[in-house]
Amino acid sequence: MSKLGSASRVPWLNRTVLGIGLASLFSDWSHEIATTVMPAFLATMGVAAFWVGLIEGVSDGLSSFAKMASGYYTDKLRRRKPVAVIGYLVTALGTASFGLATAAWHVLLSRACAWLGRGVRTPVRKALLAGSVTKENYGRAFGFERMMDTLGAIVGPATAFFLLGMFHHHYPSVFALTLIPGLIAVALIAFAVKEKDRQPVPHISFGEKLRMLPPSFRKFLVAVGLFGAGDFAHTLLILLATQKLTPELGAAKAASIAVGLYVLHNVFYAGFAFIAGWLADRIRKSHVLAAGYALAAVMALAIIFLPLTVWTLGAIFILGGVYVAIEETLEDSFCAELVGEEHHGMAFGTLATVNGIGDFLSSIIVGALWTAFGTSVAFGYSAVLFAVGALLVLRLRAGSSVR
Repeated sequence: MSKLGSASRVPWLNRTVLGIGLASLFSDWSHEIATTVMPAFLATMGVAAFWVGLIEGVSDGLSSFAKMASGYYTDKLRRRKPVAVIGYLVTALGTASFGLATAAWHVLLSRACAWLGRGVRTPVRKALLAGSVTKENYGRAFGFERMMDTLGAIVGPATAFFLLGMFHHHYPSVFALTLIPGLIAVALIAFAVKEKDRQPVPHISFGEKLRMLPPSFRKFLVAVGLFGAGDFAHTLLILLATQKLTPELGAAKAASIAVGLYVLHNVFYAGFAFIAGWLADRIRKSHVLAAGYALAAVMALAIIFLPLTVWTLGAIFILGGVYVAIEETLEDSFCAELVGEEHHGMAFGTLATVNGIGDFLSSIIVGALWTAFGTSVAFGYSAVLFAVGALLVLRLRAGSSVR
């Protein structure tokens, strides 16, 4: 009997996978409400586009160090779940604190606090998820989690529209209500997720533990890092759409359409996350991931060379959603495959840190290039790094889970 055939009888959608998936949905629902209204909230303070990139970049940079520390530390613990609970709680409280801001730097502090909690919980959540299924089911488990996370990113902007109308653009009330889905996520991790018994890894120095990660994983990190240095936050796509559509449609309508396009982006993100995971369990993961990276390059080139109308922007947002679904699902499942389970915390922490550093650099660099030289230079920079990342991933020789 084939390996895939025997694996198919192993239930991958178990209590822990479902609990983590639902927690991701509610947590993303919470902070996507805040993310959606953040640009408009900052606009009421007379803040320029550079601040959006700065807030995203600094938050992601701080989060990256938390991910590395959390991944290293939690491999030494018998139980990882309490760390995840604390991380989800800090994210919920930090997101709600946006409503206390009266200046852009206050938003920066709140976002950084929320993303610090996100950084602490990320490698722990991924290690719990990988530990709850067999290796042959990594793709589906991680794809399901990404799909549920992105369903929250669909519901979040829609909820933001509803709440803004209900509270007549009173932002503190909107941000306060993000606590409801945020705290539901905390409860799901605390009570629905069942952590498998494990032996903690004996104390090893940080540097020695990094050296224990296999060479194939290090090559993978180089590809991920180069791609990530161009992978700007997609709040910049919202800004792009708003700016390009405002002369023809007016500021209010352009902003509404831009957020609607972001919802479309997240619909395709959610739809393709599980498809990407399903493919990852059947064909070579490096090929699927390289295809996702290549789609990112196509999206960046479309921004540069196509006339930016509602229809072409719609295509750009769709490409953005599809490539992020492939990228996030495949990076996680490939990481789980390349590294032994006893080192999953460190591996996921290292991967998340590399991604976080890339996010920090890309959001600030793309925002600065855009401000100084225009969109062609900014997104041309991203397109080059996306293409290089795709080529490097194609050179990786790790196979799929099907032998």
